[in-house]
Amino acid sequence: MRLTVLGSGTNMHPKRAAAGYLVETDQMLLFDFGPRTLMNLLKVGADRHRLQHLFITHHHTDHFADFFTFFFDALFHAKFVAPRPALTIYGPRGTRRLFSALLKAMPGFSAAPFRVTVTELTDRTIRLGRTRVTARTVTHSPGLHCQGYRVEHGGVALAYSGDAEYSEGLVALCRGADVAVLDCSFPVQRPGKGHMHAQDCGRVAREAEVKRLVLSHFYPVAERYDVKAQAGREFGGRITMARDRLKIEIRRPSPAVPKSR
Repeated sequence: MRLTVLGSGTNMHPKRAAAGYLVETDQMLLFDFGPRTLMNLLKVGADRHRLQHLFITHHHTDHFADFFTFFFDALFHAKFVAPRPALTIYGPRGTRRLFSALLKAMPGFSAAPFRVTVTELTDRTIRLGRTRVTARTVTHSPGLHCQGYRVEHGGVALAYSGDAEYSEGLVALCRGADVAVLDCSFPVQRPGKGHMHAQDCGRVAREAEVKRLVLSHFYPVAERYDVKAQAGREFGGRITMARDRLKIEIRRPSPAVPKSR
């Protein structure tokens, strides 16, 4: 499994794209599609015309605004260059209503020459080829259904919180994951409602017994503090500060070879 961070910041971060994560197994999966992530998708050399599975964590536009540019490009390419496969958009409750309205409202979007399916994936697991994807509700914004995702393939697991506060449900989603990408919006000194600060991220990683913690979704204030050290007060494992276009290979550890006597 390979993780590529397309966006490690927030909506108006001056140096980072907003949320977006490409996960490659036997499938090509995109989790969130925030502003400026499409350009990073191009820069890392991914073929956007093969993308069939888009997972949205919640309906704040900083997590899906680049869908509009992507879809317009997909329409043009499919009509004038080459056919593309069907596209499925997965998301929490309300996703079908929202995207059905958007596709009808935007000029030309409802006449796509490829099949578009919108699936509400709420607190359940699906299988795509040899890959399992689990959605679980998290706490972020009152009145808005928000969820994180877990991807399992080839004996390894990746968890992604989306925007989330600390909760037992988030810990369960991350349980035993090889990599957990968590919402580290703020430092301990400047916490904010609806998101975790760095020490919260460390707590989730420790309680879930993950192998590697990746801090991401930084507001600019987070980078004025040593959030990696703050997370390390709770979690003694490997901690990585995400950056745009960071690639992480997630593999099963090789079995130990017994020493010869």
